[in-house]
Amino acid sequence: MLNPTRMRFFQLVWAAILFAVVANGQTAPPPPLSLAPVPTALLNAKKVFISNAGADSGLFPHPFSGDPDRAYNEFFAGIQGWGRYQIVTDPSEADIVFELQLMAPNGPSNANKVKGASDPLPMFRLVIFDRKTHYVLWALTESIDAANLQKTHDRNFDEALSAITLDLKRLTSAPSPCVKSSPRQS
Repeated sequence: MLNPTRMRFFQLVWAAILFAVVANGQTAPPPPLSLAPVPTALLNAKKVFISNAGADSGLFPHPFSGDPDRAYNEFFAGIQGWGRYQIVTDPSEADIVFELQLMAPNGPSNANKVKGASDPLPMFRLVIFDRKTHYVLWALTESIDAANLQKTHDRNFDEALSAITLDLKRLTSAPSPCVKSSPRQS
């Protein structure tokens, strides 16, 4: 039989061994991901054409007040007030095109939310095109929170539209990391 002092000693030794094994099994956290570059065409653009891609049916006058051009008019005013871009009325004069659409996606109604299916929310989608190549440079989406009252629907509409404008400001104001091209091998 071991005396209590030896028992305590063996417990400490085993605890130290277990601690060393656990500590050795843990790996260092991965290095932080570098940010993907923002296209230079988006960062260097001076002139923009704002395209109204419209709104899906069934959103006006309820749940949102106004008409289907409300989002376009408010977004246009926000970009104009920002002053970063010169807004042109002819897309051929633009460097980039902002296409704004208010969508009400179809989806489950009263679906089993426990399994991940829920009713989709209306959302703004802003697609940014390079005018010269017609390639999509970036796309932003903001959902509009659900509400019960008309004034809350309208407030949520305005907040989501402000959020997508703020997303655009952050995107075009952030410095883009340099992308190093690898030399071609022959």
